[in-house]
Amino acid sequence: MELSSLHLAFFLFFLPLFIYLFFFFRHGPSKKKPSVHGLKPYPIIGYLPYFVKNRHRFLDWTTEVILQSSTQTMVFRSLGQVSGIVTANPSNVEHILKSNFDNYPKGERTFTMLKDFLGHGIFNSDGEEWRSQRKAASFEFNKRSLRNFIVNAVKFETVNRLLPLLTKAQEENNVVDIQDVLERFAFDNICKVAFDVDPACLSDDYPSNKNSNFMEDFGRAQFLVGARFFDILDVAWRVKKFLNIGSERQIKESILAVHNFAVDIIRSRKARSLDDKDHDLLSRFAANEGYSEEFLRDMVINFLIAGRETTSSALTWFFWILSTRPDVEQRIVQEIQSVRCHSEGETFSYDELHEMNYLHAAITESMRIYPPVPIDTQSCMRDDVMPDGTFVTSGSFVTYSAYAMGRSEKIWGEDSNEYKPERWLDKDGHFKPESPFRFPVFHAGPRMCLGKEMAYIQMKSIVASIVERFKLRAVRTEEKGGNPPEHVLSFTLRMRGGLPVLVRKREE
Repeated sequence: MELSSLHLAFFLFFLPLFIYLFFFFRHGPSKKKPSVHGLKPYPIIGYLPYFVKNRHRFLDWTTEVILQSSTQTMVFRSLGQVSGIVTANPSNVEHILKSNFDNYPKGERTFTMLKDFLGHGIFNSDGEEWRSQRKAASFEFNKRSLRNFIVNAVKFETVNRLLPLLTKAQEENNVVDIQDVLERFAFDNICKVAFDVDPACLSDDYPSNKNSNFMEDFGRAQFLVGARFFDILDVAWRVKKFLNIGSERQIKESILAVHNFAVDIIRSRKARSLDDKDHDLLSRFAANEGYSEEFLRDMVINFLIAGRETTSSALTWFFWILSTRPDVEQRIVQEIQSVRCHSEGETFSYDELHEMNYLHAAITESMRIYPPVPIDTQSCMRDDVMPDGTFVTSGSFVTYSAYAMGRSEKIWGEDSNEYKPERWLDKDGHFKPESPFRFPVFHAGPRMCLGKEMAYIQMKSIVASIVERFKLRAVRTEEKGGNPPEHVLSFTLRMRGGLPVLVRKREE
């Protein structure tokens, strides 16, 4: 690399720090400008110092600011960063995701950050490009054959890999990182559903099997691409990408490996006979000769994003809560036993899982407090005014925080910070859903998650199969007195350091 390129890189990287230090020590927060929801802006650089100070705890910081606001909305403007808002107001969420949907696409900023990884897939497209993919995917997800394929894939992974792994850990008294186990389970399962390939990440020979590198490359790309959104300046990741240095070089290498793997699968799938093209998502889409190889690649990777960490994130936090709440665990066991009174089998059927209302409520309540996708961001096309009166300029980012909404007393009452599965049950013990604009864990409006039902099937099947046989006791609850674990924010809410557990056999 030429010396001038290095000078340019260092200059751009340290420029925001110089600006920040200059104004912080010389001026401090402005006393003339009005504060925005408790934050006093600095001259020229606005709220950038607050972001620099709290970017390592972005969710908790924004939640604190939002919940102190009378409108449950935080406005953010600063030099070098696009302006925008972060809200936990259900009326604003409904306005963004439904009432004024066309004015809040994913937008150019998000598209640019994710393009090299997600391409033009369903989670990174707008307008007619998105609508056509949504229509095709919706048609496939509503087929009973796909639902049955998913149920069978979960059953295979549970019976042949998950339960034997936990049995071995119990017999040998080994500590197991259940977050890692669930992530490998989810990756095997979504690869099976997406393109009928079994990476066998939960098998005994992991990580030596040849497909394990695919999971590692995919996870690395996903995490590093997500980190772009938290760069101090928008230009920083672009400069690193242009110079092919640091995290951007790692992203490039990982994405290339992921794309090559996906393309190899696509080409082999197209070579199959027509009779074989009736199970996984790739086979269903590949049967349409109008779809290009690049389209199919983007489609597969987008569905892998949706299934790789969302369910594993939700269940990791759920099992941690379960370690601290034996009363909830006992009610789940009783419900499972009630279902077992008139059925037998290694796992559970779709109808049996549907009967488990308390388990459904317990998982949902866990996701209220620890949503797998804690924040989601759109872009404002035209100047607009939110229902709470917040003015939004065109080009601004508009983010809703499911994490903050789950902690809002205005939405859930004074006991919003308490884990209470009963809040999701009616007087007869049946599950009662909440408005998706108050509980946007599966998004809402036209972009509502197509895989919501399938996600619940997978999560309930895993929990019921484990809890029926084992007790998982989180090691960290003993070490830290039950304090909530720290999280790592990327596309999903992962637990920092994993969740080490001891596996104990449940007595009859």
